[in-house]
Amino acid sequence: MRVEIWSDIACPWCYVGKARFEKALAAFPHRDGVEVVHRSFELDPNRAKGDFGPVIPMLMRKYGMTEDQAREGERRLGENAAAEGLDYLTEGRDHGNTFDMHRLLHLAKERGRQDELIGLLYRANFAEERSVFADDERVVEVAVEAGLDADEVRAVLADPARYADEVRADEREAAELGASGVPFFVLDRKFGVSGAQPAEVFTQALEQAWGSRPPLTALADADAGEACGPDGCGVPQG
Repeated sequence: MRVEIWSDIACPWCYVGKARFEKALAAFPHRDGVEVVHRSFELDPNRAKGDFGPVIPMLMRKYGMTEDQAREGERRLGENAAAEGLDYLTEGRDHGNTFDMHRLLHLAKERGRQDELIGLLYRANFAEERSVFADDERVVEVAVEAGLDADEVRAVLADPARYADEVRADEREAAELGASGVPFFVLDRKFGVSGAQPAEVFTQALEQAWGSRPPLTALADADAGEACGPDGCGVPQG
């Protein structure tokens, strides 16, 4: 079974939602049969790469909040993160364009390190004071910690076309599936879960998706060919 997760590194509920989903997956009896793939979704795709700044003014400007409302929202997000065992800076974080980080996540997918990279990018953005938006070398450090090669990471960052089509394809697909926000979880292209739901909801979704998988149809009689089983291997006949 495949679970696809559309998310953005700048999305705090994606950070929390990933932890909640992983809690459900860890307790799922068939977890070894579940493939998790992270898909790209930019919350602010029109923001220029060099345009970054503090989160609180951004929240006030984008959502019409007062400063007190924005700070209270961050405080509550911090409480939700803490409930999942996550660190979260409620003061001093910044916000910016995430396109390059999404491109690197596609590189990481090819190298088998995607889940490691997105987890570390979340941690760097939400729990550590050094910005991932102000300095490419900070992103390189995080990618190397995730197991990627520094020179290869720098080469991708230096070429805006690398993996750009893959990011845009993910975003088009999200729109086609009806996702207007993130996190958005799609299980076997049959079931969708929107938002950072409680772990219990993800458990139900996993069970339902697994149970809906069609049974295996045998194309030949079970006794027609030699095979190996718990009691040994069949002896060739003739």
